[in-house]
Amino acid sequence: MTEPDDVTETRTAYDIVAEDYAELLRDELARSEYDRAMLGVFAERVVRAGGGLVGDLGCGPGRIAVHLAGLGLDVVGIDLSPQMVEVARRDHPDLRFEVGSMAALPFGDGELAGALAWYSIIHTPDERQDALFAEFARVTRPGGALLLAFQVGAEVVHLTHAYGHDIDLRTRRQDPGRVKQRLADAGFAEAAELITQPVPPQKSPQAYVLAIRQI
Repeated sequence: MTEPDDVTETRTAYDIVAEDYAELLRDELARSEYDRAMLGVFAERVVRAGGGLVGDLGCGPGRIAVHLAGLGLDVVGIDLSPQMVEVARRDHPDLRFEVGSMAALPFGDGELAGALAWYSIIHTPDERQDALFAEFARVTRPGGALLLAFQVGAEVVHLTHAYGHDIDLRTRRQDPGRVKQRLADAGFAEAAELITQPVPPQKSPQAYVLAIRQI
C-alpha cells in the first residue's frame, strides 16, 4: 500500500531537524509548569491503576519519555522518524525506543497501561484521525489512561523553516470539542481538560486532554 504523502513529509522533516530539535527543547519541561502538572497527573493515574507498560506515541528525542520514567513509569517510545529514535537512544540509553507509526502500533490489544500522544496527533489529517484514535483504544487496556497535548485552533500551519532548517511540514491545530468526541467514539471517557493561553513563542492556546479507556 502506498504511504500517504503527509506521512512521508512528516518523517522527512523530523529526520532533518532531529539533532537541533532535541537541543532546542531539552529544557522545555523546566519552563512549563502546565506540562509537568499534566504529566504528573497522568503518571499518578497509571500507577493507581496498577502500573504497566506506557507508550509515548510520537516520542521524538525522548524528552517526555525520560520524564515519565523519572516519575516511576515503564515507558517505551515510538516515533516515525528514524533520526529522532537514534537521538533518543543515544541520549537515553536506559530506555527503549522503536521506529513505528501511530497508525499501526507495535503493541497487542490492551497491552498498554497508558498512552501519551504529546503534540503528535497534529500531523494526522482530519479524515484519518478517527482511525488513529481507534488504534489508541486498541492498544490501551480498560482503565488505562490516555493523555493528549495539542495546539488549539482550526488552521493547517505550513512550516517551511523550523529548528534552524528548511523543511516542508504541515501541522494541524485541533478543536478540543472534536478531539473529545473522537475519544468518546473510540471508547474513552474524558477525565480532565486543561487549556492554557499562549506563552511566547507559542502562537495559539495549548490543550491537554486526559481520558480513560472504558471496558
